[in-house]
Amino acid sequence: GSFLLGKWLYMPLNSVPLCSAVVDVAIQDYVADVASELIYQNKSSMSTEVLFVFPLYPQMSIYSFQACSEDAKVQAMLQDKAQQLHEATGGWENLEYLQDQSRYPGEVFACFLGTLASGRELVVTLRYVQELSREPDGAARFVLPRTLHPYTQLYACGLPSTLCLLAAWNCVDSQLPYSLLLTASLQSPRGVANVQANCSLTPLIYMAQDHSSAQVSLAGNPPRHHDLELLVYFENPSAVSAVVEKGDPGAPPGSLLGESMVLVTLAPSIPEAVPGQRQSGEFIFLLDTTFLEHAQVPPQSMDQGIHNPLEYLSRPACCVFPQDSLLFLLKSLPLGCYFNIYCYETASVGIYPQSVQYTQDNLTKAMQRIPSTSSSLDDTNLLGALCSIYSTPRPQGHARQLFIFMTGLPPDKEAITAEVCRHRNSHRCFSFCFSVDSAALATALARETEGEATYIHSNNSMTAVVLQCLKRALKPAAEVVSLSWTLPRGLEVEVLGGIPQSIFQGQHILLYAQIHGKAEDMTEAKGIMTLQYSLDGKDVTHMVEFPLCSQGDGRLAGHRLAARFLLQRLLPEAASGSGDELRRRVVEISLTSGIICSFTSYVGVHTSHRVTWYRGPLALLAPCQSHIPCQIIELHGSCRDSSCFPVTIWVPPGWLTAVRESWLALRRLTCGIAALPQWGACSKAFVLCSPILIPWSTEAIAECQKLVALQREDGSWALSSGLVSVLEVDEAEIKGKMPGEILEPSIWATVLAVTWLHRPDKCYQDYCELLEAKAMTWLCSQAVSQLDKCLEAANNLLGSSMKANIFKL
Repeated sequence: GSFLLGKWLYMPLNSVPLCSAVVDVAIQDYVADVASELIYQNKSSMSTEVLFVFPLYPQMSIYSFQACSEDAKVQAMLQDKAQQLHEATGGWENLEYLQDQSRYPGEVFACFLGTLASGRELVVTLRYVQELSREPDGAARFVLPRTLHPYTQLYACGLPSTLCLLAAWNCVDSQLPYSLLLTASLQSPRGVANVQANCSLTPLIYMAQDHSSAQVSLAGNPPRHHDLELLVYFENPSAVSAVVEKGDPGAPPGSLLGESMVLVTLAPSIPEAVPGQRQSGEFIFLLDTTFLEHAQVPPQSMDQGIHNPLEYLSRPACCVFPQDSLLFLLKSLPLGCYFNIYCYETASVGIYPQSVQYTQDNLTKAMQRIPSTSSSLDDTNLLGALCSIYSTPRPQGHARQLFIFMTGLPPDKEAITAEVCRHRNSHRCFSFCFSVDSAALATALARETEGEATYIHSNNSMTAVVLQCLKRALKPAAEVVSLSWTLPRGLEVEVLGGIPQSIFQGQHILLYAQIHGKAEDMTEAKGIMTLQYSLDGKDVTHMVEFPLCSQGDGRLAGHRLAARFLLQRLLPEAASGSGDELRRRVVEISLTSGIICSFTSYVGVHTSHRVTWYRGPLALLAPCQSHIPCQIIELHGSCRDSSCFPVTIWVPPGWLTAVRESWLALRRLTCGIAALPQWGACSKAFVLCSPILIPWSTEAIAECQKLVALQREDGSWALSSGLVSVLEVDEAEIKGKMPGEILEPSIWATVLAVTWLHRPDKCYQDYCELLEAKAMTWLCSQAVSQLDKCLEAANNLLGSSMKANIFKL
């Protein structure tokens, strides 16, 4: 949304409507700089207090903001918090209201703009930079934020007020209440091939013969009820590229903004892995014992004489899912990988001194060594566990990935983030938190390592969520990644933040490399970047030649994003108390680039146009200045979504929120009911679990879990009394129906288990997809010619109708 007005509850919708918006977008490969000018007009007969709110999308940073009326101007400025001379006064209650009443978490930029008289206009100028996501086909994806395209929110129409519902519905069939002029300048040395959008665009106009520069504009109205999206395609869809952006001539030589920057895109082509087959990777699970108290697998087995605590598992159906999560997670790992488990509340060492191969014996021993209770719930030692992991060698050719489960917030969160940041290029984190307090830490750990963070808000969805993350973690990776440079004499390149050791399939990595030194002739000079990595044991090399003649239009989008990137990596160590020198460097980068950090803050400066400005140490501050509330704030909403990443949607308080929540709940319920036929009819009661809307009964989960506990690490099942109990078929009948061609009972047992999972009245897909893939791989390696007869006999025995194509026959 754009404006929140007055006391929030009583101002009409059209108090300060957005009359027009002019948006200029400059896209350089996968980097965007956006300059917007918004004109608002108070058409009511009363003066109105105005608060501007701009939700910050992921990978976005504001670097300039000002608002002008006929009489005054508000300028947002960055200052060092330690040296801030003035305190903003008046109007803070509006920011506090916004912070506390939001139902959604996430960062927003908020500035209290004071009072706007009746009939007066207000012009807001906002500039920001953003890293663009890369689509699988190589396109750069740009989405216009809702504040600059307010019609995309049905309930808001640009002004999130609690009294706007009726007006919003009326807007559907009327003309747009504002005009939007959008122009996009596109640049790439590879050439701009095409632009697609969900709205009408003018024909693409090329500004250079080699198609390295082009321009396109919005034609007609923006899309209704949807975000305005642009997809920019390049002529050479190479997944590896290097582009030079010139520095700021006015910046000090040798500074971050003063030198040229190379924007490096790394997204090498990596084929998909075949589920169920052997796969490399090192998977390390960090579990606090509060979690483990609900995740213990009892050592008793259902068969006498077998003492594998994971071999069989029997427990009441009403038990909670953390126990299932640990079992399903460990059983779903692929053959060929390495694993280890850390219980970080009791010790800073793993179940094994270092990661071991994934075998049945190692898995059994690991489960036997997991402690059953916590010695001290307050003695969290996640930092010690992380330090221990980073000190152990990584198996050669195996990408390291950490699965961190946090029940509460550790007391040394700054030191933990700093430690992860120091080793960010050597691994990837999948972090799971069970409390709102730990959500920020979980997000930070995932963000620093290009991983994912998930908030577990319901035990019912935990196992499925964890397994979905494991599926993404099982994507193959390019290993032993390195970059080398060939440049003219006198030049050298420094990659800010280093180079990741692994790049996963589907991953898009944007690196910032600063060029130091001087060359004799930069106009014709070229550089060569060489990317090398190992894929499935084979060495792969990509060589990219790029001109050193700087590209860009002087807006410094790449430099500002490089500053943002550098701040994110320096802040954890600076915040942990690593010395004043590092803090001074962080503040300098923030102030010179205009990108905020935790050591700087925005100050809104309210100046009169009739007063001569004072150009002293605090530039742009007038003698009669008045500081006003202006800052980046974190909304204190609840973590309703499964993701810990900021949700940048403002939902107004009051009855409109209740109406919208009810509408969303009805839509989810409708989708859940519509999905029932494809998952099979379940006769038992079901619940809707976010984010996976699948009907599940506790009894069905217990049945599935018992069968999974019997599966061996290679994917097969043994023909045992435990399996007979799960199948609920007489043992003599099972053995009597086994085809005579079968020489190995495990083949028959495994076909029976897979067939049992595919019964028409059950739905185990989200829980058993990885396990089933392992079983299929094992079966096809054992007896391809016997599977059709086994399947026919299994269907007859269990009353199923599974088709032979499940085995890819």
